[in-house]
Amino acid sequence: MNLPTVKLDNGLHVMHLFYRVDRARWSQQPAGESERTRVRVESLMAANAAVSHPLIRSYANVGGKADFAFFLIAAELGQLGQMHRDLENCFPPGTLVPVYSYLSVTELSEYMSTDADNLKTLEDEKLQAGTEVYEKRLAELKKRKADYEHYRLYPELQDWEVMGFYPMNKKRDGGDNWYTLDMATRKKLMGGHARVGRKYGGRISQLISGSTGLDDWEWGVTLMAHQVDALKEIVYEMRFDDVSARYGEFGVFYINLRLSPVQLWEHLRL
Repeated sequence: MNLPTVKLDNGLHVMHLFYRVDRARWSQQPAGESERTRVRVESLMAANAAVSHPLIRSYANVGGKADFAFFLIAAELGQLGQMHRDLENCFPPGTLVPVYSYLSVTELSEYMSTDADNLKTLEDEKLQAGTEVYEKRLAELKKRKADYEHYRLYPELQDWEVMGFYPMNKKRDGGDNWYTLDMATRKKLMGGHARVGRKYGGRISQLISGSTGLDDWEWGVTLMAHQVDALKEIVYEMRFDDVSARYGEFGVFYINLRLSPVQLWEHLRL
């Protein structure tokens, strides 16, 4: 079936999928079906293994909320939907039980630095317009802005050992209503929030994807890390920032271990 072509003006579609294995039905499968299922999953992932997109990565959920976790990225909505269904169709009917799914898209932050902000930075640094130092510094700031925009829209997340995921909202609760704050106040608060996040460069690779109008929360937060203490520390430290302490609401946290299908099958004893 040919699905409609549905693209974003800028950015990619993102999906997080969590499943549990129905062990009773799995045990009733004919000999060799477990191996055939694994091969189908491997083949699908190999066909969607780009640095950015299309991409499917497999994980084992740690903590018992699910068995499998999958992270998907695609340029087209129909393509993402097909990847989702192709993944489920790798498994014998009834053996894969959905636990949780989350749909979102990559997006630029409305609080990111603008060209005017960059000029203000040069003014604060007391650099003289037209000088070689000024022009070099301006070029650096422009490149940083362009790189930020590109990788925010077309992420190349590190393929590290741990993937944490949780959804979140900004509060709309009486006096703590994020959306009644003026833009300048919100941008100032988010600037402090971002500074905390930058401290974890090299320890955390982060994707904030937007889901307002697409799923039950406003954003999905994906954190790649080598160790869970980095995840714990960044979330804990950000809790003291007003953006989280006063205006943040958080959903269920999922911690997942990056495993290939072969490793998954061994880990889950399938």
